[in-house]
Amino acid sequence: MKISSTIQVKKVNDVIVKWLKDYAENAKVTGFVIGISGGVDSAVTSTLCAQTGLKTLCVEMPIHQAPNQVSRGKEHIEQLMKRFSNVSKVEANLTPVYESFKMTMPIFEDETKYNLSLANTRARLRMTALYYFAGIEQLLVAGTGNKVEDFGVGFYTKYGDGGVDLSPIADLMKSDVYALGNFLKIPDSILNAQPTDGLFGDNRTDEDQLGASYDELEWAMSFSSNEIVGELSPRQIKVLEIYQRLNKTNQHKMQSIPVCEILDEFRK
Repeated sequence: MKISSTIQVKKVNDVIVKWLKDYAENAKVTGFVIGISGGVDSAVTSTLCAQTGLKTLCVEMPIHQAPNQVSRGKEHIEQLMKRFSNVSKVEANLTPVYESFKMTMPIFEDETKYNLSLANTRARLRMTALYYFAGIEQLLVAGTGNKVEDFGVGFYTKYGDGGVDLSPIADLMKSDVYALGNFLKIPDSILNAQPTDGLFGDNRTDEDQLGASYDELEWAMSFSSNEIVGELSPRQIKVLEIYQRLNKTNQHKMQSIPVCEILDEFRK
């Protein structure tokens, strides 16, 4: 299953760049800070931010990162700095902080839950670092989540990579992000790489974790309840099950924080 984007890339690019610039100017900040992972989402987001002409700070935050992820991130940043004079970079090696955190916290017997909690800790440490730079430089933290991740399956860390000031590509499907990536001349090493969140210190891909590819999840996200399920292939039925399970499980990420509202009658 291969999904092709239908967006008008030039127009979409221009709309997002204008939106970013207007938002930053209204917020009276000097630009944006983006965590660079070596993946297509952060590469596209940082390139969109760079086009505003405002300060665009690309941050590398390795935590036991795979060498190929690091090299892809560096390649993109170097390319971006050559194309845009308003782009700068900084590296914050968070490995010692992460290791210190691990030593401080107790180890739990459930290895799966323990490793997942540590993976989310990596994302939250990176969020903290981004807001450190944002505060010093008067920047907005630009999110890198796409529509499938943010509103389909909730594939992000709450208060980690989900902790941002604005989300430039969150209304774009993954196929749209790739289309923009081609238009923006993102390095082939990134466009051809298997998507990964890089939070486990190994080579597992997003598909390994989710159980389905982004093309499959994008199809499931747009699946109409009016369509006849009986005409679907066994794989399509499985993908629908995966999508519906993840969408339901991760609603707590995608909805506003619940507030216990106190009735007026209890205020008298």
